[in-house]
Amino acid sequence: MVSLLKKFNFLGSRTLKTGISVFLTAFICLLFDLPVTFAVITAIVTVENTAADSIKKALVRFPASAIGALLAALAFGLLGQNALTFALAATLTIAVCYRLKLYDGILVATITAVAMIPDFDSNYILSFFTRLGTTSIGIVVSSLVNFFLLPPDYSKMIYRNVENLFCQAADILDHTLQTCMDKQSQESKRMQRAYRQLTFKLEKTYQLSQFQREEWKYHKHSTQDMQAFQYAQKKLNTLQQIVYHLGNLQYVKLNVNAFSKDEKSLILSIISSMAEILRTPSHEMTDEHFKQIEALDKEFWHWKEEHIEQNSKYRHHFPPQTIVIYELLCLHDVLEELEEISRDKYTLIQLQD
Repeated sequence: MVSLLKKFNFLGSRTLKTGISVFLTAFICLLFDLPVTFAVITAIVTVENTAADSIKKALVRFPASAIGALLAALAFGLLGQNALTFALAATLTIAVCYRLKLYDGILVATITAVAMIPDFDSNYILSFFTRLGTTSIGIVVSSLVNFFLLPPDYSKMIYRNVENLFCQAADILDHTLQTCMDKQSQESKRMQRAYRQLTFKLEKTYQLSQFQREEWKYHKHSTQDMQAFQYAQKKLNTLQQIVYHLGNLQYVKLNVNAFSKDEKSLILSIISSMAEILRTPSHEMTDEHFKQIEALDKEFWHWKEEHIEQNSKYRHHFPPQTIVIYELLCLHDVLEELEEISRDKYTLIQLQD
């Protein structure tokens, strides 16, 4: 059954599970001659990103739905069916659920409350229990489908995102300082947009990682799966540090002649080398790169004596030039950590082979 469903996975597992949940919910309701609409609506909004979320939120949505149904029944009993009944049922449902901290159940509860008002009959107490029962069917069926059928696996997406993010970081690093030194305002704005996209995708990948951790609490996974995931997390954490330093470089304001010709050549050469290291899966560093870093390190310690105190009567401890050199040296330190992480990973693979 599962293998057959995987053939239709081009729809997306969550979309497929939503369709199955709706079918099973509607089938059960029709089988027992129960109203279908409320149950189906609940089933649609109950499918979550992970099985863990389905279980946790189902435990919240059931009491929230009961509150919504009860308040709708009370509003209908007091006012009958009119515009004020809908508004009062929705408002009170949201307020009560919020006060009780049933945040994940507010949407389902409010939909339950307003959707059941038009179908109340004279025996609205019976209607209350009927609507509550059908809503519960939608919650239970959708949660069970999400738990047992096509459990989500975000690992491949995480690994792909990590590699793409390193390439994007390399592109930003490759162009940012060149743009700042040459005073290309339009290109600078483009790099800032690219940087914001990078940070957004990084946060999204962290979110996927959290989903995967939650998912593995309820489904089996191999040791190899866990090792690959931990490796990706280490790279992701290193990438977070790289993004931090890239952010500091985004808004450095340099004059056109901020660096001498030799200094500019050295910096651009180092940036090109760093970008290549980021793009390479093993993140290896060459001897030439280390030599360039040593030269930049010496430049950093002599910069204040040679450029600041002699050329200005003011003592600026962190002029733009110093910030650029400092951030590049910090980036190099992070790249050394990244190389070590990658080396450990490949060593582990050789030991397993």
